[in-house]
Amino acid sequence: MTMRIAEIRTHPLAMQIAPGEHKTAWGEYSSIGIVLVEMRTTDGIVGYGEALSRRNPRSSALLIDELYAPLLLGEDPFLIERHWQSMFRQMSGRAGGVAMEAIAALDIALWDIMGRALGQPVHRLLGGMGRERVACYGSAISWQAEETAARQLDQCARQGLKMVKLKLGNPADEAIFWARRVRERVGSGVALCADANWAYDVADAAKVAAALVELDFAWLEEPLIPEDVAGYSRLAAKTRLRLAAGESEHVGIVARDMIASGAIGVFQPDCARAGGITETRRMVTLADVYGVAYAPHVGGGGAVSAAANLHLAAAMPNFLTYECMIFPSALRTELTIEPVADATALLEGEIVVPTKPGLGVEINYDTLGRLRARSTS
Repeated sequence: MTMRIAEIRTHPLAMQIAPGEHKTAWGEYSSIGIVLVEMRTTDGIVGYGEALSRRNPRSSALLIDELYAPLLLGEDPFLIERHWQSMFRQMSGRAGGVAMEAIAALDIALWDIMGRALGQPVHRLLGGMGRERVACYGSAISWQAEETAARQLDQCARQGLKMVKLKLGNPADEAIFWARRVRERVGSGVALCADANWAYDVADAAKVAAALVELDFAWLEEPLIPEDVAGYSRLAAKTRLRLAAGESEHVGIVARDMIASGAIGVFQPDCARAGGITETRRMVTLADVYGVAYAPHVGGGGAVSAAANLHLAAAMPNFLTYECMIFPSALRTELTIEPVADATALLEGEIVVPTKPGLGVEINYDTLGRLRARSTS
């Protein structure tokens, strides 16, 4: 008898973030939320998935429970593409946001089940590149938080991280000053990149980019709002600095325009946001066709997101570097029995690729109970 999906459980989780640890152009994050999906089959296999749900994980869990899970119950978990299309068709218009994040959690769990059932890590199911370790960078140095930033930079140095990302914001002159301060502190031996979180218009972005070129930065990430493909093209024509974007792209049909424009040199989707492993793989393959490098976004995601993005990083031919988060997060370091993609467990400054079946993670249910979201705040 063919294995079937027997049960899908959602676990909305949330945790507080220490003051100053995660300050961006959008403001300072005081908390972060995710939804963990637990999917069981009739053969007793359990797969895990995750959706980033920064503000309201309980609402995201409700969307999964009431809209998407009924489409999968009783179905063959190996029919991942069919299930993805079925869930996607429940939406209308240009896809994005919380709906695609919900699909992502279920899709990741399906891949985890397939890997466990076949006794293979997900990166091998994806075709694989034979990578045992992947390059990574520390993310991210908080914007204009002097004492916190100094501590974070020292932490990155102790952990052997060879590349570090800092957050930038407005006004542009202060961003340039901040970038120069960080460069002076780390010296020329550490590679730097910057993330502006949509802070600028084209003129200010060009001004900041020109300064970052002089400071030998590797890229400027999301200087403009994600939808402004024309603006990215104008900006790319004004600077020699590589532009990065993609963490806000949730589906290939939308990301296609940005990738094909030639404006960006680094594409950064997050499979816990962008429809899971299935859709993220499609987008990254398209980026490869256009000669665009792939550097997955991890951000505030938890351990399952970190693992899923790591498997894609290990498998894709255009992979550049992996976002290794440095701010303390129980969702990332305590949610699984063994931490995955953790900055404290690097090997010669690189992340070790999991070799166990599926995603290679097991959930710590004590932590899960402790972090369960109790309200919608």
